[in-house]
Amino acid sequence: MTSPTVLVVDDDRANLDSVARIFQREGFATLSAAQGTEALELLRRPEVSVMVTDLMMPGMDGQELLKASRAIRPDVEVVLMTAYGTVETAVAAMKDGAYDFITKPLKRHALVKAVQKALEKQALVQENTSLKAKLAEINPAGGRAMVGQSPAFRAMLDTIRQAAPSTATVLLLGESGTGKELAARALHEHSARAKQSFIAVNCGAIPESILEAELFGVERGAYTGAVTRREGRFERANGGTLFLDEVGEMPLSAQVKLLRVLQEGELERLGGTQTVKVDVRLVAATNKDLQKEVAEGRFREDLYYRLHVVEIRVPALASRREDIPLLAEAFLRRFSAKNGKVLRGFSPDALGVLENYAWPGNVRELEHAVERAVVLARTDVLEASDLPESVRKGPLGSAGQLVIPIGTPMEEIERRVIHETLRHTRGDKTLAARLLGIAARTIYRKLEREQGGPDTAPAPPSPPTSAD
Repeated sequence: MTSPTVLVVDDDRANLDSVARIFQREGFATLSAAQGTEALELLRRPEVSVMVTDLMMPGMDGQELLKASRAIRPDVEVVLMTAYGTVETAVAAMKDGAYDFITKPLKRHALVKAVQKALEKQALVQENTSLKAKLAEINPAGGRAMVGQSPAFRAMLDTIRQAAPSTATVLLLGESGTGKELAARALHEHSARAKQSFIAVNCGAIPESILEAELFGVERGAYTGAVTRREGRFERANGGTLFLDEVGEMPLSAQVKLLRVLQEGELERLGGTQTVKVDVRLVAATNKDLQKEVAEGRFREDLYYRLHVVEIRVPALASRREDIPLLAEAFLRRFSAKNGKVLRGFSPDALGVLENYAWPGNVRELEHAVERAVVLARTDVLEASDLPESVRKGPLGSAGQLVIPIGTPMEEIERRVIHETLRHTRGDKTLAARLLGIAARTIYRKLEREQGGPDTAPAPPSPPTSAD
C-alpha cells in the first residue's frame, strides 16, 4: 500500500527540512514548498493527503493558503504550525477548514499525532461514501437512481423538488448522457401523479413517418396496415407523465399537434375526427439550443414558450466531479449484483483514473466503463487495468481543470468557468474573482444577468398565445 504523502510548507528552510525529515522517519512520503504559490501547484498532485503549513509567511500566508487549498483540493486536510502569539489566528483558521494547529517550538509526537488523526478523518469520510450515496439516491426506478452530493447536483435536485408538485411543463436541458430521463422520472415520482403511468418517448429514435402515430394514436384504416385502432403515448400516459426526450428532433408537423395538446388538453388520432381529452403532465428534454432552432425555423416559437415554463439544467459530469466516486460506487454495487460478483471496491489507481478522466460522455460513459470493469475484474478489487483503454489514456480533466467541447459558444464557456470556480470556492465570490483574475463585481453582475436581474439583457418578445 502506498504511504500517505504530506506536503510541508514553510518559508524557513531549516524548519522546512526538519519537519520533512520527521515525517520521512515515520514512513510518510513528503513534498516541500517554501512559499504558498509553490504549495498550490504541489497540491494539485493527487497523492497529497495532508498539508502541514506555517501560518506566518511572506506573500501568501498560511490562512490564505488554507482558503485557496479548500478551493483546489477540499479533500486534503490542513494542519497549521504557529507561534504562541498567533494561536487566536490559528483558531480562526480552523473555522475556515483547518483540521488542527500545532504551536512552536514543535514537538515531534504532537506533529505526527495531528497528521495521523487527520488521515483517520479522511479514512472515515471514505468509509461513509457509500452511506452518503444511499442518502442521496432518489427515484430508484428499474434499479437505477440519481446519485450525488455536489453543489451542482443539489441545486438541480432542489429545483426538481420545487417543480414536481406543480402541473407546469418542464424543459430539461443538458448534454447527452447526463441523466435527463432520470431527472424526468424524479419529477414524476415527487408529484401527485406518482401512482399513475410514466411514459418515455425518444423523439430522435422514432422515424418521422410513424412518430405522430406513436404520440397521438391511429384510427383503423388511417393507412395501409392500420387494421385496428391504437392508442398513442398521450392516451397511455393519461393521468400521469409523458417524457419527450430529444424533443428538438420532432418534425414541424408533429410540433403543431403537440402544441394543440398543450393548449387544449385534447387530440385527434391519426385518420380520425373524434376529439380525445387527455390529462398529461409533459416533461421534455433536449441537448440542442432550442432558441437557435427557433431562429433557424426548425422549431416553432409558440411551442418553445409552451415547453419552456420551468427550465432545469442537468449538469455535465465535468461540473460535478465530487460525485464521480459516489456514482462509481453505485454502479459497482448494481453491476456486481447483476453479474453475481462480490467486489470490495476500487483500487486507489482505478479511482484516480476515474476522477481524472474528462468524461465527454458524462454519466452514461462512466456507467458503461464501470460495467465493463466489473465484468472483466480478476480480483475482488477493480484495478485501473480493468477500465476501458479509452478512459485510462483519454483526455484528462482534474479537479482543477474544466473540459469544454470544441464549438461551445464563448458565452457558455464563460458561464461554465465562473460556475465551476464558484463551486470550488464554495460560493466565495471574492476568492473566485481572485482565482479568475477579475473584479468581484464582474461575477455579481454576470450572475445577476443569468437570474434576470436589473443588469439583464433586453427581454425576448412576449410568447404567442395561440398557434399560427
